[in-house]
Amino acid sequence: MFRILIVEDDEVISDKVRGHLEKWGYEVECVTDFANVLSHFGKFDPHLVLMDIGLPFYNGYYWCTEIRKLSQAPVVFISSASDNMNIVMAVNMGGDDFIAKPFDLEVLAAKVQAVLRRSYSFQRQSSLLEYKDVVISLSDMSLVYQGKSLKLSRNEFRILQLLFEHAGEVVSRESIMKRLWEDECFVDDNTLTVNMNRLRKRLEEAGIRDFILTRKGVGYQLNE
Repeated sequence: MFRILIVEDDEVISDKVRGHLEKWGYEVECVTDFANVLSHFGKFDPHLVLMDIGLPFYNGYYWCTEIRKLSQAPVVFISSASDNMNIVMAVNMGGDDFIAKPFDLEVLAAKVQAVLRRSYSFQRQSSLLEYKDVVISLSDMSLVYQGKSLKLSRNEFRILQLLFEHAGEVVSRESIMKRLWEDECFVDDNTLTVNMNRLRKRLEEAGIRDFILTRKGVGYQLNE
C-alpha cells in the first residue's frame, strides 16, 4: 500500500483529500505540526507528498528542499498560487508536478496515481529511520537533523542503524562489533570505543548532544 503525506494547513481541504485518497486504497496522513514537517516525514516515510506552498512557519518550497536532502519521494505541489513563476519555482525546488486550486478530486487522484506509477515502476523507495527528530537514510548513509545534512562513514552509519533498530533497548558491545566487523576473526574491544567516540563528536558537530548513552559493562542505547 502506498503511503501519502498531505502538507496542507487548510483542514477542510486536507480532510477531503485524505478521505478521497483513502477510498483509492492509499494510506494517508495529514501534517498538523507545521514547524516539524520533516520529523513527520521521517516517521511516516511516505511514497508521495502533497505539498501546499503557503504554510505556517516555512513555505512548501523550504520543506521540499529539506525532503530532497534525504529522499527522492515525489512531491506534488497543490496551490492557488498557480502563476508561471510559482510553477517554475516548484519544479526547480524538486517538485514532480503541480496541481492548481481549486481542483477536482478525481483529477488529483489520477495525477497521484500517474506520479506513483512513474516513480515506482522500476525502483523502490529507500527506507528512512527516525528517532527524536534525527533521520537517517538507508539508501545513502546520510543523517538529517534540524535542516542540517550529514554524510556518515560506513561504521558511523552501521552503529546508528543498529541503535535505531533497537530504540528503547540496550545494544550490547558484542552485537555492535558483530555488525561492524562480521568478517574479522578478532577485533580489539578498544576499536569500538574509538569508533563510538568519533560518532559522538560528529553528532555534536551537527547539534545532536547526549544522543547515545553508555551502559557500563553492557553496551549502548539511544537517550530516551
